[in-house]
Amino acid sequence: MIGFIIALASGALMSIQGVFNTQVTKTTGMWVSNGWVQLTALLVCIGAWFVTGRDSIATLAKVQPKYVLLGGVIGAGITWTVIKSIEMLGPAKSALLIVITQLIVSYLIELFGLFGMDKEPFEWRKLIGMGIAVAGIFIFQWK
Repeated sequence: MIGFIIALASGALMSIQGVFNTQVTKTTGMWVSNGWVQLTALLVCIGAWFVTGRDSIATLAKVQPKYVLLGGVIGAGITWTVIKSIEMLGPAKSALLIVITQLIVSYLIELFGLFGMDKEPFEWRKLIGMGIAVAGIFIFQWK
């Protein structure tokens, strides 16, 4: 149950953050805003590291495969794409498209066992559910 609540909080925080970042970008520009987001995230992480325990930073060198260390680079891309999509489509349409895409990509990662994740068997109900979500976009006629 706690995982369910955390996932709900994550979705709410992502929507709020996207709107906040878009508003900051209106004044500062894309890369100042994106840099501020990443810098403040770093400061929060450093503070949490001091409070909750100090795992060795050197263990990053042991991470395999090395490409998974690109999460921060992807994070900068996420911030940029969320800001641009909210700016162009508004928060609700952006969130809808982002969530549907997350579902599709996550299912493909799970289905093919990509990036070290356990491979899961194909399920028609998941494919049908994603198809309904995608069809919903067209049913409500995007303008």
